Amino acid sequence: MRILVVEDERKIADFVKRGLREEGYAVDAAYDGEEGLFLAKTNDYDLVLLDLMLPKLDGLAVCRKLKEAKVKAPIIMLTAKNTVRDKVLGLDSGADDYLTKPFAFEELLARIRAMFRKTEALTPTKLKVADLELDLVTHKVMRGSKDIDLTAKEYSLLEYLMRNQGTIVTRTMISEHVWDIDFDTFTNVIDVYINYLRNKIDSGFKSKLIHTVRSRGYILKEE
Repeated sequence: MRILVVEDERKIADFVKRGLREEGYAVDAAYDGEEGLFLAKTNDYDLVLLDLMLPKLDGLAVCRKLKEAKVKAPIIMLTAKNTVRDKVLGLDSGADDYLTKPFAFEELLARIRAMFRKTEALTPTKLKVADLELDLVTHKVMRGSKDIDLTAKEYSLLEYLMRNQGTIVTRTMISEHVWDIDFDTFTNVIDVYINYLRNKIDSGFKSKLIHTVRSRGYILKEE
């Protein structure tokens, strides 16, 4: 999952970015409303965390413009304004949820999870390909009867591959959904992580699930 944080207070933005990345999310940040609007309209995000009081363009205006542009990513507003009127204005502008500062990071994570459950109400809580199973709630991964221990980034990569099972995903697609906007596409990091996954997912099993499609990318499927 890829999240955009639009927050002008850099300490807060950096804190949220760091915490979300530790949870396995790909995170970009914008520090004013105009930059946030541009990034949200030009990139494919799964969620936008939007501050209300922003320079250049305030959060209400950003929210309205995103809805007018039919950007599908849900929006959670993060703001120090906590009156009922402020909340009503935020929700009426198109926000899907509203969290006031200061907030506990655990609550933010819970609201993000709840938002993803709401937007993917018809999506099962588990992904399964052959004998490989990924639990989206507990983050537990198993192949057959074997528990697979993954890092946060390995888990995010595997989740993306499994959500696109049977479909070729390019390195650009992977970088956009698993890494963030600062990712250097000229490095071999994606190939390295694919090899990490192969060693954990396919090593020791007769049937291989992760396949390289020469000059195009990767595909996860049964042989």
